[in-house]
Amino acid sequence: MKIVILDCHAVNPGDLSWDEIKGLADCTVYERSKPEEVVQRAKDADAILINKVNITRELLAQLPRLKYIGELATGYNNIDLDAAHERGITVTNIPAYSTDSVAQHVFALLLNVTNRVDHYAEATREGTWSRQLDFCYWDSPLIELSGKTMGIVGLGHIGCKVAEIAHAMGMDISAATSKNSSDLPECIRKVTMEGLFSTSDIITLHCPLTAENHHMINAKTLAMMRPGTILINTGRGGLIDEEAVAAALESGHLRAYCADVLEQEPPRADNPLLRQPNAYITPHVAWATREARKRLMDICVENIKCFMAGEPQNEV
Repeated sequence: MKIVILDCHAVNPGDLSWDEIKGLADCTVYERSKPEEVVQRAKDADAILINKVNITRELLAQLPRLKYIGELATGYNNIDLDAAHERGITVTNIPAYSTDSVAQHVFALLLNVTNRVDHYAEATREGTWSRQLDFCYWDSPLIELSGKTMGIVGLGHIGCKVAEIAHAMGMDISAATSKNSSDLPECIRKVTMEGLFSTSDIITLHCPLTAENHHMINAKTLAMMRPGTILINTGRGGLIDEEAVAAALESGHLRAYCADVLEQEPPRADNPLLRQPNAYITPHVAWATREARKRLMDICVENIKCFMAGEPQNEV
């Protein structure tokens, strides 16, 4: 079996090892592959592992030997699944590897807004505290989360973990979810999307991106939100209309927008959110703790072993 890893750098920039996969098969590793390089590099492969490379119907037609595609992520919208299935190609993903890391990042973003840790640490380094007449100072509102309402859109692994942490912090929790109310913990109240938008102090997005929810956060839904709402997006950039969110920040209707994802990554230099002081955007790193990436690679190895044994797991 010949395996080609087409874009490994984000998953493993060198602090982890591919040796387990190399022990299973002939394996070639590329840090990155341009679209025009994919066919040449993968033409003799029985299996490819990808992270962000787009696998289209046209590309698959040029890879007649291919039997397996391993997505090195949870989301697989970069693969034409219909075309893969028509050709009898098994496709697997890596579910739930980053749950704890992404949930942790949600609260890192949120606490940066409510407690302004970065702001005050930088001000202290610059000597602002040293110049005060009193033992303490603050120049922006400080917000207690206990008693606030968090609205969670999507209750998959990450959404549930975020709810668990929010509950431990004394927050009230609403959720827009396809799950039945009877299947939810007592601390989570199921609401409509409109109800969630209109009653939450903090809204956090944890749903996959689909054609139906593209730009679900737009001028209309932003207008439903309370003035001063904090909006968090660690799901997919396409869930929000970036122009509309930038306008809501500009007007002060949104207190803050916290995101680890953008619609185009890396972002355009003229992305309107980059000009907003109350937009706190990190470069798609919520998933990227070493612990989470090690789990990802361990699951990847097991996916390959199961495929080779004729019993695929995590098939999509």
